[in-house]
Amino acid sequence: MTAPRHAVYAALAAASLGCGQVAAQDFDSQRHRFRVVTVARGLEHPWGLAFLPDGRMLVTERAGRLRIADMDGRLSDPLSGVPAVVEEGQGGLLDVALAPDFAQSRMIYLSYSEPGEGGTAGTAVARGRLGAQGVENVEVIFRQEPKVTGRAHFGSRFVFTPDGYMFITTGERNRRDDSQDLMRHMGKVIRLRPDGSVPPTNPFVGRSGARPEIWSYGHRNVQGAALHPETRELWTVEHGARGGDELNTPKPGRNYGWPVITYGRDYSGASIGVGTAKEGMEQPVHYWDPSIAPSGLMFYTGDRFPGWRGNLFVGALGFELLARLELNGNRVAAEERLLQGFGDRIRDVRQGPDGLIYLLTDEENGRILRLEPLP
Repeated sequence: MTAPRHAVYAALAAASLGCGQVAAQDFDSQRHRFRVVTVARGLEHPWGLAFLPDGRMLVTERAGRLRIADMDGRLSDPLSGVPAVVEEGQGGLLDVALAPDFAQSRMIYLSYSEPGEGGTAGTAVARGRLGAQGVENVEVIFRQEPKVTGRAHFGSRFVFTPDGYMFITTGERNRRDDSQDLMRHMGKVIRLRPDGSVPPTNPFVGRSGARPEIWSYGHRNVQGAALHPETRELWTVEHGARGGDELNTPKPGRNYGWPVITYGRDYSGASIGVGTAKEGMEQPVHYWDPSIAPSGLMFYTGDRFPGWRGNLFVGALGFELLARLELNGNRVAAEERLLQGFGDRIRDVRQGPDGLIYLLTDEENGRILRLEPLP
């Protein structure tokens, strides 16, 4: 893998919250030279990013704030109407997405850790209309059940499909065995209609002892999801324990193994489950050992980086990098690790309407970054 070449220079950018001067940085890669530019900074652990039709961005902060960022780096005041969140550990305000018919409906979707009784919490999804000052007419369309105590593994990403459905990814809330329990939402991929109703074609509809909204199960903590641009197949990335992060293509009704099979080990070094394979459980398309802690997933389809077209990009929290995967069908043919040494945890990765690549850094003074091609 090609190591990045660091050539730091000062660049002026107008940005809110006292940004002042920002630094841009140049990198070499196997197929492109590119520059990383700071678009905005001053975000507290930003988590999810979505582009509005006019090019501005909705961005969530884990503490429970939703803002709008423009291309000059200005950040709006926090928008009103965001549901109350439990900001503890990995919990808080998580992903944001625009409804497919946003131009007409102005509807947006938010995932978050919703408080429950007795100090419990669970991943929830709400939708509402984006108005002039905030989110209006908010309604919850999904609640992870049951709510439990704990600070970890909430998921959660959205994917809308061309045939009118949406996928919601969840974490198992650090309760391993719940991933295998079809009466619990933990460690599952969920498929719903955008209004929260259950499609009759879901794999567990009508089956006793299973929740009908479940699409696939046996997941640990899925924090990246995207549709393949040609096959329209769902792809996901999930955190393993000590190693064993997985790239999967979740199929309806299939069991992806956690915690019975895994390529990782417990943080203590102890083994988990029965090994790496078991009949009736799916193998990952790709796995990472040691763990890169993947978060954010994107297929690149733009024209600004032609050598990367069709590649899969994965943000990494653990090694503070951006992984670029070249695919051969449903197989990973090669991996290149970009931004090594950059020094920030990459939480989300998105393609902008301009064909450039945008990243969120999961830091106290988090940033929106943009990758730009160089000659």
